[in-house]
Amino acid sequence: MTIQGVPVYPGRPCPHSTRRGCDDYANRPVDPCVNFACGWIIDRSPLPDWMKPDNARVIVLFSKFLWQGAPVDLAVPVGRRIPPRSLTWLRHFAEERRRPLIHTEQVMEEGRFQEQQRWFGHGPEAFQRDLVRWQGQGRSLWS
Repeated sequence: MTIQGVPVYPGRPCPHSTRRGCDDYANRPVDPCVNFACGWIIDRSPLPDWMKPDNARVIVLFSKFLWQGAPVDLAVPVGRRIPPRSLTWLRHFAEERRRPLIHTEQVMEEGRFQEQQRWFGHGPEAFQRDLVRWQGQGRSLWS
C-alpha cells in the first residue's frame, strides 16, 4: 500500500511507524490508515485473544472483498510467513464458516523483503483457480 506517497511493505514500514504505533496518528490519512480495518480491532472480532497481531504474527482483514457473494478474508504475516498455529486457526475458521481465505507469504531476495508477495488460497477449487488467474493479471489484494 502507499501512505502519503510512500510505498509501504514488509521491510519498508510506514515512515510514521514507531513499531509501537503511529507518530502522527492525529493527522493520519483516511486512505489507507483510517479505513484500515484490522480484524483484531473490529467490533465483535471473532479472533481469540492469542491472535493479537504481535503475538500471532498475522494481520487479518475480514471481508476484504466478495467472491461469488461470499466474503473473502485476507491474512498477511507479520514477518515472512504466518506461523503454523495461526494459519491452522485461520484455515479452520474459513472452513467452518465457508469463507474463502487468502494468505500471503513475503518474498525475500538477498536477505531483504520484496514488495511482491506469494498468494495462497483456501476454499473451493473455483476460488483457487480464480486466485491464480488474478495473480496472472497482476491484481492487487489491496484495492
